[in-house]
Amino acid sequence: MAMARSTGIEFDVPVIDISKFHSGNDFDRDSIARQVDNAASTVGFMQIVGHGIAPAVLDRFTAATDQFFSLPGDTKRRYVTPPHINRGYTPPKAEALANSLGIVTAADLFEAFNVGVDPAAHSHLDLDPVDYAPNDFPVESADFAPAVTAWFDEAQRVAGTMTNIFALALGLPIDFFQQFTDHSLDVLRINNYTLPHPDITLETEQMGMGAHTDYGIVTVLWADQVPGLEILDGKRIWHPVEPMEGALLVNLGDALARWTNDKWISTMHRVAPPRVDGRLVPRRSAAFFHDGNPETVIACLPGCTGPGNPPRYRPVTVKDHITAKLRGSRERQLNRDAVRELARLTGETP
Repeated sequence: MAMARSTGIEFDVPVIDISKFHSGNDFDRDSIARQVDNAASTVGFMQIVGHGIAPAVLDRFTAATDQFFSLPGDTKRRYVTPPHINRGYTPPKAEALANSLGIVTAADLFEAFNVGVDPAAHSHLDLDPVDYAPNDFPVESADFAPAVTAWFDEAQRVAGTMTNIFALALGLPIDFFQQFTDHSLDVLRINNYTLPHPDITLETEQMGMGAHTDYGIVTVLWADQVPGLEILDGKRIWHPVEPMEGALLVNLGDALARWTNDKWISTMHRVAPPRVDGRLVPRRSAAFFHDGNPETVIACLPGCTGPGNPPRYRPVTVKDHITAKLRGSRERQLNRDAVRELARLTGETP
């Protein structure tokens, strides 16, 4: 299997100011939509500014999460949940994200804490308690629950704005995706890449977080300005990416790639062990996954298929797609339905 290679060549992730999407006029909204369409069609990642999240919200969020990750390992492990419950603490080396593509790799180095949408927000619906499990916030950090919830709400707002922009960029009504997201499987994954010692010996090809595509509609990512994140281009070359000051990284998930028949791409990315001057350094990130309603069927949009351009993916529900990916990364049940995603990494014909 021929794998992608790395490079230090500068790689442009477009910067898009969305501040006028709601406050501006039709020209402003169309301009933003065109910029997003270009980024979604070429890179699959974009840097979003003008998102409206106050710095104080971020400061409180990072302070609370830093406090949690500094706790002893035994204390953090009290918040481990079964693999099928997308909540709580994930210890280092408990997952291998590349397994979600159907390939075997060394376990990833990150640790994480997952927070999901509050099931009380949808108490009027008969929802699967596995998909909408309650959050178990750590009691050792008094500010964790309010600080993380505040960030969750802000990231969710930004994700909602992005789906409206996506709709316009695809020539659809601005509220098109709302029918698929009114009880979305939203999850915030807070990641920590601090390792026990900066000179630790790593396994061959071991990653902070292995190569993968995101599973749902859109990811809103905050990250430290520290090396580690790498994204794969169309020539199968890895490029390091660091967000500019104050920007959120936004990338598309598999659902949009499947809806648009690969007109837009769910970009392959990974996190290399973060190093500065050859030494491992701490790195933090928080990925908000806006995945869609579990029963939503992801099938090619009518405007994205036609003569000579048949649908590239079979229809699948959001729940089934995410379940298969999570079983790969967490339970090592290699996902056999990620053929097109894997082909981006290997260069093999899907």
